[in-house]
Amino acid sequence: MLGAGFLTEWNINKVMSEIIKINYRKLIQRLDDIRGCKIFETLVIAVIIISALAIGANTHDLPPNAIKVLHVLDFSITLFFLFEIILRMVVTPRFKDFFKKGWNVFDTFIVAVSLIPIDDSEGILLARLLRIFRVLRLISFVPELRMLVGALLKAIPRMGYVVLLMFVIFYMYGAVGSMFFNSVDPGLWGNISVAMITMFRVVTFDNWSEVMYAVMDVHPLAWIYFLSFIFLNAFVFLNMMIGVVIDVFSQEHEKHSKEIGKGEAFEVHDTHEVVLALQ
Repeated sequence: MLGAGFLTEWNINKVMSEIIKINYRKLIQRLDDIRGCKIFETLVIAVIIISALAIGANTHDLPPNAIKVLHVLDFSITLFFLFEIILRMVVTPRFKDFFKKGWNVFDTFIVAVSLIPIDDSEGILLARLLRIFRVLRLISFVPELRMLVGALLKAIPRMGYVVLLMFVIFYMYGAVGSMFFNSVDPGLWGNISVAMITMFRVVTFDNWSEVMYAVMDVHPLAWIYFLSFIFLNAFVFLNMMIGVVIDVFSQEHEKHSKEIGKGEAFEVHDTHEVVLALQ
């Protein structure tokens, strides 16, 4: 009898444990559905935009009542962001996996610094400055913006070679300009460093024609020097950098399409997999 009672109690505990696990999984699933629904995503984006507008409103001279409203709004936004980040942590199957994604670490940091209270202490400027970064959560929350930023970051190493080549051209033209045009205007061509700054002014089209015409009064053929420099830097190298960014963006777009299972890239990849399987 004692053994039967023990087994009965053990069975009851096991059943209760299974019921708790099932209810917990259902709760997690419901929370995950809430996190992934379009209404909640739209609400998060709206709160981020409202947070940005509130930060901008704080830069104006406001009456005391408006300042109190903004303080309440800031507190509410902070609580909402805290709830949203905790929700995402809870629905992650393994807590450690949440921090394996860089954007999750970024969001957690932004929310953590938002918890710094704003009062009349010496850290009020720092607290307000840190709250500005909450606007960046819009990048981490919108997949398309994340793809753009990711493509830009991956393009930076490849753009480095273009920048290095541009620096070589700047250095060569700066050296030539400081040698031949020093007598025209020492303030613009006095040495290679100043000459390179002048060439940067030329390539950004900041009254570059005035610089060219001043030199052409002494050296009539100087237009070849300026136009060739503008052609190389403002057109050739700039288009090369744009081409690098577009190439990386195309690769990221194909990768993103494969991950979400949509788009032409996914269809081509899926067709390729089917052909391999048939072979």
